[in-house]
Amino acid sequence: MGMQDKINELFRAIDSMDADRFITFLTEDAQFKFGNNPKVIGKDAVKEAVKEFFSSIKGLSHEVINTWSHPDTIICQGEVTYTRKDDSKVTIPFVNIFGIKENLVKDYLIYIDIAPLFANLGKN
Repeated sequence: MGMQDKINELFRAIDSMDADRFITFLTEDAQFKFGNNPKVIGKDAVKEAVKEFFSSIKGLSHEVINTWSHPDTIICQGEVTYTRKDDSKVTIPFVNIFGIKENLVKDYLIYIDIAPLFANLGKN
């Protein structure tokens, strides 16, 4: 399986909210940065951070619009649609930069403004 196929599988794991499957795509010492949240280092720490985020939403779905590949980097531009706990949805643009090492993701950087996901919660 090529690296682009692995990235597509990684997005499917995220969209199914399967943290255990998600971390199989990462190196042991992977670095994960989600928006303006602090960087997390190591598979176990990434898994916990991702599980915590998954617990705050009902679901999500990624649509990758463009992908650029370089020898040790893949860049994806797209939109992610989040389903909130109240079943409302919000779609937000993102760019992910994946640093690749030995066919696994070593650096996972997500550039996104996540604020709209949590805006207007609890207001009727």
